[in-house]
Amino acid sequence: MTYSTNGETSLLTLDDYHIGFKTERGLAKAVDGVSLTLNRGQTLGIVGESGSGKTVLNRGVMGLLAASNTVESGSAKFEGEELVGKNRQLFWGTKMAMIFQDPMTSLNPVMKVGNQVMEPLRQHKGLSKSAAKERVAEIFTLVGIPEPIKRLNQYPHELSGGMRQRVMISIALAIEPDLLIADEPTTSLDVTVQKYILDLLTRIQKERGMSMVLITHDLGVARGRADEILVMYGGRVMEHAPTEKLFENMSHPYTAALFASIPHLHHEKHTRLTPISGTPPDIVEPPTGCRFAPRCTYAQEQCLVESPPMTQDGDHRFACHFPVGTPQGQEALTKNQQRGKTASGLQIRKKAEVI
Repeated sequence: MTYSTNGETSLLTLDDYHIGFKTERGLAKAVDGVSLTLNRGQTLGIVGESGSGKTVLNRGVMGLLAASNTVESGSAKFEGEELVGKNRQLFWGTKMAMIFQDPMTSLNPVMKVGNQVMEPLRQHKGLSKSAAKERVAEIFTLVGIPEPIKRLNQYPHELSGGMRQRVMISIALAIEPDLLIADEPTTSLDVTVQKYILDLLTRIQKERGMSMVLITHDLGVARGRADEILVMYGGRVMEHAPTEKLFENMSHPYTAALFASIPHLHHEKHTRLTPISGTPPDIVEPPTGCRFAPRCTYAQEQCLVESPPMTQDGDHRFACHFPVGTPQGQEALTKNQQRGKTASGLQIRKKAEVI
């Protein structure tokens, strides 16, 4: 299980890792005590709603957050070397790479895309201009960019959103990193191209023994691509387990609510989805107890005042007082259904389906 470190195989290890942003209202706790270990060659899927801390966590690891208003603490080790408090540019272009969600704001608008992919090859790999150009053309072909030689001399605004995303992927793959962080890597691509790119990343990962963090809103993508899944909410880890174990035995109500809110193939047409009521927590002044309690159909008085500890069950861990699928969880849900509301005042149907 990735929660336990393994000195021989671990690539990235986080221990009680925190990231906060200084604001006029106080410190915004975007990442609040995350612990995990990513092993070599492994894919970790990180899922959760927008604002859950997924992207901030990984940008923090990469050292891509503005130092002026960012407070970082805890431990983040890459190949055993502490990253917190250090300049991570030494790892860029050699050990770590990231595919960003929005390529238009990540690519240099006044630089030809070919040069943007060539730059790390020349700087970190020592390739000549002609060799780098040839390599970039190969990578463009690999990621499905047609007429690669022509594309080398185009600017980002001359390409479609899907093409720009493939250029971003090309930049990340060019350096053959040990760790690839993919933040919604196929968000602007159509379904068939999504599969092609994800298959490509999987193949390259296996060939090179590369580790990958896959940030996604799509539980289906996470299930099909990740070895393990980490569920985040309000900057904290709600649940973490091997992929199939998570789907077969979801223990946190938030994980179950995420799963219930997406469409499934076995649903009949026009089946109404089950949205998660409410909004994510205020990370400057988060709830006293469990951060999901105000939106949780299982919530009891204890959840409002006491933050649940992380429970470790073999290679499965979760933070919940009343876990899904347990007698105490079922009792809590039934109690709320019978009275029509939770301890936080969330209104629920008395005969709501058990998640």
